[in-house]
Amino acid sequence: MKTLIRIMRKPITSSLVAILVGFVVASIVLAAAGYDPLASFAALFNGMLGKPKYISNVVIKATPLLLTGIAVAFAFKVGLFNIGAEGQYIIGTICAVMAGTTLNLPAPIQVPLVVLAGMLGGAAGGAFVGWLKARFGIHEVITSIMMNWIALYLCNFVVNTSAFHQPDSTASYPVNPSSYTMVLPNWKLSEAGMDTLKDVPWLYDVLVKTDVNVGILVAIVAAVLVAVLLSRTKSGYEMRAVGLNREAARFAGISVEKNIVLCMLISGALCGLAGALTITGTAPHSLSILAAFENAGFNGLSVAFIAGCSPIGCIPASLLFSGLIYGGQTVQQVMGAPSDIINIMIGTIVFFMALGGVIPMLAARLEKREKEAAHAQ
Repeated sequence: MKTLIRIMRKPITSSLVAILVGFVVASIVLAAAGYDPLASFAALFNGMLGKPKYISNVVIKATPLLLTGIAVAFAFKVGLFNIGAEGQYIIGTICAVMAGTTLNLPAPIQVPLVVLAGMLGGAAGGAFVGWLKARFGIHEVITSIMMNWIALYLCNFVVNTSAFHQPDSTASYPVNPSSYTMVLPNWKLSEAGMDTLKDVPWLYDVLVKTDVNVGILVAIVAAVLVAVLLSRTKSGYEMRAVGLNREAARFAGISVEKNIVLCMLISGALCGLAGALTITGTAPHSLSILAAFENAGFNGLSVAFIAGCSPIGCIPASLLFSGLIYGGQTVQQVMGAPSDIINIMIGTIVFFMALGGVIPMLAARLEKREKEAAHAQ
């Protein structure tokens, strides 16, 4: 019993239970709709892991989700709800495209500048929301939601300006090739590259048939750095103290206002980084007119909650989320089942993660009963 109680107290237990319940609910919905749950899940996992190019695409799609998930988790640790991750992501894509089309420098200089431009754009959007919170007490949820819409229409405005609009299209000019962060973008399409890759089918699938890029490596490094910042540095300690109890932090001499702005600045920079890496790492390397949000930031909210707001936990959570979305397309193609069922599964997982305190509560009750039983004997 003691081992069970110890396992139930671990944060990962809540995540695993939530995921399991999500699959159970999806099974019930599939069966009620007349689809075979086992065959549907087989199609789902085949769509995620069946071919090297499927795995590559899952990883590619996980990159922005991982970064926006880290951004939301980081803000949450400081007691802030950055629902503006979507807008900060869009601002990052705008700034990256503006820098990537204007500049045409050697790749070792161009890539860092384009990525930095995206990060600065996202950081500015996040810092502005944080400043409004710190200076005027305006709730970050309200201001960040408004910033999301401002970012969307700003994107459309930039696309339609003569300097960036690509004629006869609804998109901007793509960034210059020196901005690309794909793996071996020129060599893999050259004659020598094709000759080499044709003898290694799985590598050909990954390199040629997908936009595999270095983004996931950058995102994993970012997750580790944010985890270290929160747990091993003075600034991280101060920000966590602000998140736990602002009045106590202020009494201890910690600047609450400064940490709120700094937290939102870092959170926004991570979202901007996600946007920049999307532009530099995946086709078409350009902006397009947005009729609705692309959900890279909003899905990051789900990733953060599935991970229990752990920066490191966001790594497997983003891969799971990306896999469900990408593999869900196969369920629709093979089984004819609507992809909405996958969205129901994801929603159920997030819902039960929000109830994550229930399992530790059950563990506490079991422990109490065990102690009472021991005393009775």
